Amino acid sequence: MGNMFNNEMNMLKALAILLVVSGHLEFSLLGIFPPYSFQLALFFFISGCLFKDKYLDNVAEFIERRIKSLLVPYFWYNLFYMFVTLLIAKLTGKFWGEPITLKNFFITPFLNGHQFDLSCPLWFVTQLFMTMITFLFVFRCLKAVKDNKYFHLIFFAILGFSAIPLSKSIALTPAALVFIRTIMSLFFVYLGYYYSHYIKDKVDIFTTKWLGWMICIQSVLWMFNRDYDPEHGIGLSYVLVWARFDDQMIVPVLTSITGIWASLLVVKIVYPYLKDVKFLQDMGNVTYHIMANHLLVMYIITAIFLKINGIPIAERANHDIYWIYNPVQTTYLYFVLTMVITTYIGVWQRKIKQKLFDKKEIQ
Repeated sequence: MGNMFNNEMNMLKALAILLVVSGHLEFSLLGIFPPYSFQLALFFFISGCLFKDKYLDNVAEFIERRIKSLLVPYFWYNLFYMFVTLLIAKLTGKFWGEPITLKNFFITPFLNGHQFDLSCPLWFVTQLFMTMITFLFVFRCLKAVKDNKYFHLIFFAILGFSAIPLSKSIALTPAALVFIRTIMSLFFVYLGYYYSHYIKDKVDIFTTKWLGWMICIQSVLWMFNRDYDPEHGIGLSYVLVWARFDDQMIVPVLTSITGIWASLLVVKIVYPYLKDVKFLQDMGNVTYHIMANHLLVMYIITAIFLKINGIPIAERANHDIYWIYNPVQTTYLYFVLTMVITTYIGVWQRKIKQKLFDKKEIQ
């Protein structure tokens, strides 16, 4: 893949993490798409775009790379947040997570990833690992049966669209949740693969006609939205980790598709103007660290606001992990500070890692 494609994907990753953080602050960067109506599907899509065919014949290398890039840093973060959670518990009197056990440290990350509240966004990392390993084996089998892109697309689409009806017909045990999340995410991974191999630079899907159709479709989907009143449910938004889709059946999948298309359009429009903005490139390179650290940074910002306003830090324990101080006035300040701080934390971590690697190479 060319450098331009990789740089565009990097900017798409930057947009995706901006959408995740803004979602946790309960506002949307793209007005017609509520928070969490497609953001995680976009990350799976990007992973599919970046999937390399060479791994179909080199399973061991693919698994090794995914372990090193996803699981190893995950469990370092897991250890870090265990100690952070213990420290905060002493300050606030509240333990932000599940009891510390071997099961919760090593197994819960693969079931729901919510063993520690401050690192709970990282549930996506272990799910991505399971999804990509599953995708590799399923894709290999499909190619062996019939090497036809339309056959593959139909197969993965059936998996994706069947996830929500299945979630409503079986008991949502931890294993069932993993299965539902995996079959739904497999569809978006293949959609990314399909886009990068058969659509990008071959079919123009960003014409005015496409734009008109997408606006019409999303306008219809908006009729199913409920975000304007929490009492009505979540509507276009959905909570994939818990397979919470409320009374929807196919709307979450459809709004994920339109949201991915809208994200691709945004990047296509802004890329020529922002491709040389180093901060955005850095952001796209460190989405893992932003995902891992943004709730902790928000927590610290809240603690500072409480201190400035003479409110005991223990007040923080009376709210959930996403609570921020005076959101009407501070939401956008939280957003800007969090994105800047977590991006440069990630850049700093990458530099340290590179220095350690270079030192090891010299030795």
